[in-house]
Parts: sequence; C-alpha cells; structure tokens
Amino acid sequence: MKKPKIPILLSTFLTLLNDRLGESIVFPLLPFLLADFHTDGRTLGLLAGSYALAQFVATPLIGALSDRFGRRPIIASCVAGSVFGLGLFAITISLEWPKGSTIPLMLLFAGRLIDGISGGTAATAGAVLADISTPEKRAKAFGLIGVAFGLGFILGPFLGGQLARLSFSLPVWVATGFALINLAVVLILLPETHPIEARTTSMPKKRELNPIKKVKEIILNPSVGGLCVGFFLFFLAFNGFTAILVLYFKERFNWGPELSTTAFLIVGIVATVVQGGLIGPLVKRFGEKKLTIIGLIFVITGCLIIPLSNIEDAKQYIFTAVAILAFGTGLVTPCLRSLVSRRLNTNGQGAALGSLQALQSLGSFLGPPLAGLSYDLIGPKSPFVIASGFVALVITLVSKKSIKRMNY
Repeated sequence: MKKPKIPILLSTFLTLLNDRLGESIVFPLLPFLLADFHTDGRTLGLLAGSYALAQFVATPLIGALSDRFGRRPIIASCVAGSVFGLGLFAITISLEWPKGSTIPLMLLFAGRLIDGISGGTAATAGAVLADISTPEKRAKAFGLIGVAFGLGFILGPFLGGQLARLSFSLPVWVATGFALINLAVVLILLPETHPIEARTTSMPKKRELNPIKKVKEIILNPSVGGLCVGFFLFFLAFNGFTAILVLYFKERFNWGPELSTTAFLIVGIVATVVQGGLIGPLVKRFGEKKLTIIGLIFVITGCLIIPLSNIEDAKQYIFTAVAILAFGTGLVTPCLRSLVSRRLNTNGQGAALGSLQALQSLGSFLGPPLAGLSYDLIGPKSPFVIASGFVALVITLVSKKSIKRMNY
C-alpha cells in the first residue's frame, strides 16, 4: 500500500515526541505542583506511579484495538486523551481551591490516569512505522522512536525548568498545547496505514489482554525468568528513587524547579548519547552480559553519591551522580532487553518482549509509592539505599553463577 511517507513520518514523530515530552515536562515538577495540596512522599509516589499503572493496564488493549480498527483512529483517540488529561491537570493547578479540599488532588490523579491510559501511542506509532517499512528497512525506521524519545527527554526538563520560573502551571499548559498541535497534525495529515484486509476480524479474548497473565508467563519461563525478575526489580528501584529525587532536592538542598530539572536534563543528554552512539561499539567490545553488570554498578554508584552530598557541594556531586546514573541506565536497559531476547525462540519474541514492557510498567508503578513510603517512614535518604540494594540483587540475577544455578 503506497502512502506519502513524509506526512506519516511527521505525524508519527510528533506523536512519539508528545508521548515523552508531556511526561518529561510534568514529572520533574510534581513536588512543586503538589505543594499547595500535599507534601508527603507517599502522595507524590502514588501520583508519579499512577501514570505507569494506567499504561500497564491499557497498553495491551490499545494495541489490540489498533490491529482491529486501524492505526489512525486509535492514535487520534490516544492523543485526544492526552490533551484532556494534561488539560485537566493544568486547570486544576491553576485554580484557587479551599484549604483542606480533596477535590483538586482527585482531579490531579484523574488527569494522570487519563494521560497514562492514552500513553499507548508509542506502541501504535511503532506499528505505523512497521506498516510503511519493508523488513530490511524496519530497524532504520524504528530509529525514529529513539530520536523522538531522546529529544523528548532533553527538551522536557529544559522547557519545564525555564517555564516554571514564570509560573509552575505554565509548563503543563505548554505540554497541553503541544498535545493539541499533535492531535491536529494526526487528524489532518496521517492516513490509515493498516489496510482493512490485514486487520484482525475480532478482538482477543479478555484473558489475552490481561497484563498480569502475560507478566506471569514470562517470569515462569525457565529460559528468561530470572533475567525478567531482574528487569522488573531494576525498574522498580530506578523509578522509585527518581520519583522522590526532586522532593529530596527541594527539601534537602532547597533547590527550585530550575536546578531540579537541570538534573533531569543531564540524564536525558547522557542517556541519549549512550543509547544513540556508544552502545553499539561497547556491546561489540564487552558483550551484553558484562555491559549490563558494569551499567548496574554505575547505577549503584550514582545512587549512593546522592545521599552523601552536602549542601555546600550539592551541585557538583548531584550533577555528577545523575550523569553516572544516566550512563549506567543507558547501558542496562538495551543490554538487559537483548539478553532476554537472545534466550527466546524466534516465534516467541513479540509476545515475550511485549510482556517485558508490561514488567517495566509494573515496576514503574510500584517503585514510586514504595519509595515515597520509605521516604516518609524511614528517612529521606532511605530510598537511595534501598534502591541500591535492589540493583545489587539484579547483579546476582544477571551473573553467571546465578544463571547456572537457575539452569538457564
């Protein structure tokens, strides 16, 4: 099916960029946006994790809907949901509310959940790229995903930090406006790329759309179960301490939005450089397993530097720590995925790697509230120490001795 590729690529790129930009603008500012409603770590953790929970539940259904009804209506619906969710969040933090009212907090959670449910755009946009690419050119087309995500992780914190100097609500309004532009481009330019004759004739059964079932299946797979548990624990730990990172900066060092978002900007730049240019040569030299363990050690190092920092030298230590963290994460994520992929049969790749994504979303949901609870009950430094312990456990799951013992 011949389609004009430039409108398709532009629509897809903006959709992928919007998916990351909306999240990376809002996420680092959550402690400041919540300040008028709740300041405890538990509430912050639940609000941060609610987005991932919604994605975890909705992504399998969104993928099935795009196979059944086509890509264009599903992408348009998801982007419209993103506009609504971000808009609701922006309106809520812009209004004056009576003290003690629970309504604004409920609306903030509703906005995050709606935006998270609509976050299935990345998978559907990837399906669009697959539709218009030949198998031998598919990897090149999928490179657009990495470019859009990397740019989103860089632009989001930068715009959030700069705009928050004028108003805390302004970055969220800008994210809403970008989502609205994305919706207009999709409706005007994006044609349907999934022909009727290629669509599924019926929706999958409910049990096939159950993300818990898919997660259970891959964890019980004797070939990759231990590695997948490690993958889950890594994202639980990483998303846990990153969720309370800005709150820690705010309360420990009295940092405002600009310095806090600069830390996330550094993460975006370093991770993009690692995954965009360094990962290939490093894998050739060291291999995925060794590189995964090296990356995990970097993550532990960066994680432990943060609570050791003092107010006097905070900038130097924190920016160094987050750069180390980003470098380690840039190594771990693709290499650990590759280790899982190499142990799977060819015919099980799609479903299993989809389940791996579900595991990542589950860890991203559970990590923030657990870290917030630890922050409140044990102490502000505890999430970093606990996360380091989880990452150390991941090293044992990836190590040769652990793999032998599990008969991989």
